[in-house]
Amino acid sequence: MQDQSRLLEICLRLAKFKKDNKELMTYMLFESDDEEQYIASVKRAIDEMLEGMNRSSIFFIKKTIRKTVRHMDKYIRYSGKKETEIDIRIYLCERIREEKIPIRRSRVLTNMYNSQLKKINAAMPKLHEDLQYDYQGRIDEIS
Repeated sequence: MQDQSRLLEICLRLAKFKKDNKELMTYMLFESDDEEQYIASVKRAIDEMLEGMNRSSIFFIKKTIRKTVRHMDKYIRYSGKKETEIDIRIYLCERIREEKIPIRRSRVLTNMYNSQLKKINAAMPKLHEDLQYDYQGRIDEIS
């Protein structure tokens, strides 16, 4: 077992390096207590990315969706909670549909969208039955 000063030294050393370490520490120290607020902030980030999307060609749409999924995956990894993962992934799919992004015009976009659906369906059995029921209606809408 490490003493408190040694743990503090380790945390400060980790914070000096990769941006991911700093973001994870920020989540653990400040955001993990209020998961609803954390989910809301991730959803706002998704909204900002999709609203700033260049729609002039499928290439730029794919690029933006890929970037959004990368960021989303990172935030999901920080949380580690299946409820958070499912909620955020469903939200992305809902936003893609709301924005009327032509996912059927590109095989890559279709695969990215279907990949999100597969990840949602893979995480669902790990939830409590009541939560599964709550999310199922949203999943049916995006499928």
